[in-house]
Amino acid sequence: MPKTASRTRRAARGDEATVTPSSGNVFADLGLRDADELLAKADLAHAIQQLIQAQGLSQRAAARRLGVAQPDLSNLYRGRLEGFSIERLCRLLTALGQDVRIVVQPKPRSRSHARLRARVAAI
Repeated sequence: MPKTASRTRRAARGDEATVTPSSGNVFADLGLRDADELLAKADLAHAIQQLIQAQGLSQRAAARRLGVAQPDLSNLYRGRLEGFSIERLCRLLTALGQDVRIVVQPKPRSRSHARLRARVAAI
C-alpha cells in the first residue's frame, strides 16, 4: 500500500499514531466503571434495533408495541441507555418475540474476575 502524503508528513514529524489492541470491550478500554454492564446493555439495545428494523416497524409503531414512549426508544437508538436497565431491555426483547435466557456459571480459573456478558443469537 503506497504511503499517502499525510502519512509521510506525520512519519517525518515523528507523530505516527499508536494502535492499541482492544480488549473486546470498548467501555473497559476507555476505563469506564461497570464496563461489562455497559457492553451488555449496548448489545441488547443493538438487538432491539435490529428486530424493530427486521419487522419493518417505525419508531412510533415500535414504541406503541413495546409500551414505551417514542423519545425513550429514540434514546435507545442513539445509545443513550441511562434509563434502560438490563431487565427493561430484556422485557423489550420478549415483547419483540424473543426468548431471553440468563445463564449463571462459575468463571474459569484462568480469569481473575467474574464478568457479565450478553450474547445475542443471530437475528
